Amino acid sequence: MPLPHSSAASTATPTKVRWKIFLMMLFLISVNYIDRASLSVAMPLIAKEFDIGPAVQGLLLSSFFWTYAFMQIPGGMLADRFGPRIVIAGSTLGWGFFQAVAAVCTGWVGLMFTRLGLGAAEAPIYPAGGKLNGIWMTQNERGRGATLLDGGAPLGAALGALIIAGLISEFNSWRTSFVVAGVGTMVCGFFAWWYIRNHPRQHPAVNEAEAAYIEAAQAAEPTNVSGNVLHFFKYRSVWGMFFGWMCFNSLFYGLLTWMPTYLSKVHGLDIKQMGGAIFIMFFSGFVGEMVGGWIADKWKAAGASQAKVLRTLFGIAAVIATIAIFSVSKIKDPVTVVVMLSVTLFFLRWCGLFWAIPSIIGTKKRVGFLGGTMNLGGNCAGIGVPILVGVIVQVTGSYDMALMLFTAAGAGLFVCSTMLIDYSRKLPV
Repeated sequence: MPLPHSSAASTATPTKVRWKIFLMMLFLISVNYIDRASLSVAMPLIAKEFDIGPAVQGLLLSSFFWTYAFMQIPGGMLADRFGPRIVIAGSTLGWGFFQAVAAVCTGWVGLMFTRLGLGAAEAPIYPAGGKLNGIWMTQNERGRGATLLDGGAPLGAALGALIIAGLISEFNSWRTSFVVAGVGTMVCGFFAWWYIRNHPRQHPAVNEAEAAYIEAAQAAEPTNVSGNVLHFFKYRSVWGMFFGWMCFNSLFYGLLTWMPTYLSKVHGLDIKQMGGAIFIMFFSGFVGEMVGGWIADKWKAAGASQAKVLRTLFGIAAVIATIAIFSVSKIKDPVTVVVMLSVTLFFLRWCGLFWAIPSIIGTKKRVGFLGGTMNLGGNCAGIGVPILVGVIVQVTGSYDMALMLFTAAGAGLFVCSTMLIDYSRKLPV
């Protein structure tokens, strides 16, 4: 639908459709994490039904990330080529299907194949969301855009613990909970297609004032691209982004995949107590992510440089999260453990601001590729960490070494985010 171009329209109050789109992305990523966290919550029951030990559990928890990581760069390139709208809607429909069909599995091998399908289908949504951030948000809004996009991760993990644990308790069946989650996700895919657009001027609810505001703010940004995308890999900033997100996800995915079992086995929480504890932890992460995005945009709008804002916030987040996760290995009281895990996630999720980096260092036509590259690094951690933790627990009979692995990841996050990335310029590729 064409937008009005009258003088009256140009002086009207800008609509806020861009914020509604990113609230929708918050919702979709939340659904994404409800589905991917469902296996972790149900794992104590699945492990008993299929008679599998910690090593095989780690393999199952890891399998999602094999295809999820592999499809990151292709998913980003699809968003660059066809636009984020169709990629986001198709991704949501696909992962809902695989979530639902997992309910008919009769063994762990079949369940693993549904997790591979789930990973492949979910992969494009983050790179496509990063591209939406570059298209719809101004430079002083991209911090909040990034944290709204990524805030669905802790929010979905929190809600997933309650929803999946609640459904399991209500129906006494992990299978029913998977069907409900999968069908609900597919409905969300149609909703995404109905509302999201690839450009502000394509959206029927955007007025001329909002479209002009976005375009004016982005006018100074370079848009020309040249050369091979592989040339990005000669820049330190790309590798800092890649390994920084890997360290971030080593800690976050470690908590997402193994904390339900850890709290159940080590601290004796039942399914309802575990659901409540996981909700508190990951909802703290969601609140932290919103706080981090708000601080970043307000501080930058007040005149601070982009580099100063991001380096400072990433540095604070990494240091406090590292200290907090280290302390968990020394604490025996379950309540205090949940408190320290909540502190870890509150500050760790400030690093959801990483999703602004692809649009900061890349031109608009390369944001999808860079977002896919970054998330590939993050999900290499998703592949390795669940398996490694499972092997550590099976060999040592303890989670202490796993918690030290998470501590090392926090230290790596500090180095990559504060020392390796140049936030002050776009890469000439």
